[in-house]
Amino acid sequence: MTAMQGRASAMTRSISPAASVGITTGGSKPERQRAIRALVATETIGSQQELADRLIARGFVVTQATVSRDIGELGLVKVPRADGHVYVLPETLAPAPGRPAASAPARSDERLRRILADIPVTIGRSGLILLVTGSPGTASVIAQAIDESSLTEQEGTLAGDNTLLVLFADEARLLAWRERFDDIRTTALEAR
Repeated sequence: MTAMQGRASAMTRSISPAASVGITTGGSKPERQRAIRALVATETIGSQQELADRLIARGFVVTQATVSRDIGELGLVKVPRADGHVYVLPETLAPAPGRPAASAPARSDERLRRILADIPVTIGRSGLILLVTGSPGTASVIAQAIDESSLTEQEGTLAGDNTLLVLFADEARLLAWRERFDDIRTTALEAR
């Protein structure tokens, strides 16, 4: 038996116990991601392990790595709530109820304002770069809201997990952007 065949046999053996108790793969990746969206929309899920456990209970065979990739691909955001941090769908942070996304102005600060009301951020600086830090998993949502807002002085944004970089061509643009961002954030916090 070659080393590759040995690995294949070992992988088959590790899956077999799950199959013997009636757990199925739950279908395709789109089916699994639909299930994740439904779970996050209807239940309070605060960790990747909780999400994996709920998927397993529904018949999916998943690993923490699979769940982590799905969370990233779906753009799920972990936000602070009264009962702790929970995953939410990105569209729940989007346009206000009763106002469809398609009718929203192309350059509105409303989404950024709502996000800043929910996600506390800190701002640091390094040269012509501002470092905006939020809760784990929120950087891409904040960056997208900035890119869609009336804030246009930046050259671009680059998001990681909880930190995003806002890049500027010169000092004047950085200072003007920072002043306007602080105004938007102040308005958001006052509206809470």
